[in-house]
Amino acid sequence: MADSNDTVTIATGDGASGTTLLGIGAYRPRRVVSNEQICETIDSTSEWIYERSGILNRHRAEPDETIVSMSSEAAKKAVTSAGIDPELIDAVIVCTSTNWTQVPHAAPQVATDLGRNGIAAFDLTAGCAGFGYGLAVATNMIRGGGARYVVVVGVEKMSDGIDYSDRNTSFIFGDGAGAVVVGPSETNDVSPVVWGSDGEKGDAISQTKDFKQYVDEVDAAAADGRAEAVAQPFLSMDGSKVFRWAAVQVSKVCAQTLETAGVTAEQIQAFIPHQANGRINSAMAKHLGLPDSVAIANDIEQTGNTSAASIPLAMEAMLRDGEAEPGQVALCIGFGAGLSYAGQVVRLPAAPPAD
Repeated sequence: MADSNDTVTIATGDGASGTTLLGIGAYRPRRVVSNEQICETIDSTSEWIYERSGILNRHRAEPDETIVSMSSEAAKKAVTSAGIDPELIDAVIVCTSTNWTQVPHAAPQVATDLGRNGIAAFDLTAGCAGFGYGLAVATNMIRGGGARYVVVVGVEKMSDGIDYSDRNTSFIFGDGAGAVVVGPSETNDVSPVVWGSDGEKGDAISQTKDFKQYVDEVDAAAADGRAEAVAQPFLSMDGSKVFRWAAVQVSKVCAQTLETAGVTAEQIQAFIPHQANGRINSAMAKHLGLPDSVAIANDIEQTGNTSAASIPLAMEAMLRDGEAEPGQVALCIGFGAGLSYAGQVVRLPAAPPAD
C-alpha cells in the first residue's frame, strides 16, 4: 500500500550559507550623445540639463547593439573578471524593461552566447530597481541550492522608447549593460535585500499608451487608408513627483538597508545609487550622514540614466577608474518605475577586465 501524503518527505535544497560578487563587466554603446546634440530637438541648454540632472553625455545604441548583444558582452567580461570557468555558470538573469520581444526572452540567448545553452535563464522586469531585484533572486537561488554561480545582467536600450521632442525625458536616458557573477562564499558579502513598491504612485513613470492600444491604432489607420504614422508608446515621467518620492522614501530604504545588513554609515566605503539624477543622489548621501570619505558613484554624468543597467555600470566605472577598490563595502539602492525599490549592502567584486 502506498504511503499516505503525510509520510512523504520532500527534500530541501543544499545551498551556500553566504554569497559574494566575484566579477563585473560592462558594455557601453559606441555612440556618445552630448547635451548640445540633445538641444537640437528641444528648447534647452547644456547648462540647464546639467544643473537639473547632472548629465553631460549619454551613450545611445546603434541598431546592431541589441539587448542580447550588449548583455552578452557585459556577461562575458564579468565571467573573465570573476576568473571562473564559464562551465560553472548555472543560471542567467537578465533584468530589463526594454526588450522588444517577450518570446523568445533575452536570457536564454545570453546563456547560449556564454556557451551555456540549457541552463536556467530568465528575464526580470522591475524598472530601475531591476538589477537589485535580480541580485536578490540570484543570492536566494544560491542560498537555497538552486544554483551555485549566477550571472545577473542589468541592461536597457532606453533610446528605443524616448520621444526626442519631450523636454521632460529626452535628455535623461542612455543605453548600456552591466553584469556581475554571483557565487557561493564562506563569508557573506551580499546582504539580505530590502525591497518593495508603491503602486499608488506608479503613474509617475508610465507609457503614453499600452502596446494593445498602439496595435489597435495601427490597424484602424490601415483600415481607414490613412497614411499618417501612428505614434509608438513613449516613456512618460512626472519628474517632480518622482524626485519627491525618491528624496523621502528611498532615503528611508537606504537607512533600513544598512540596519538589515548590520552595517553602519561609517562603515560604508562606497555609495552606488541608481543613476537617476545627480541631485537626488547628493540629497540621499546627505540624509544618510555618509562620511566625506565615502566615494559616491557619478556615472550619470557621462552615461545618463540607464534604468536597470545603472548600478552595475556605475560600480564597474568606480572600480575601473580607481574611485573604489575590490573588497570595499558598498551601499547599493535601485529605485524607479513601478514605483519599486531594492537596497543591498555588498562587498565590491574584482576589478573589471581591461577593454
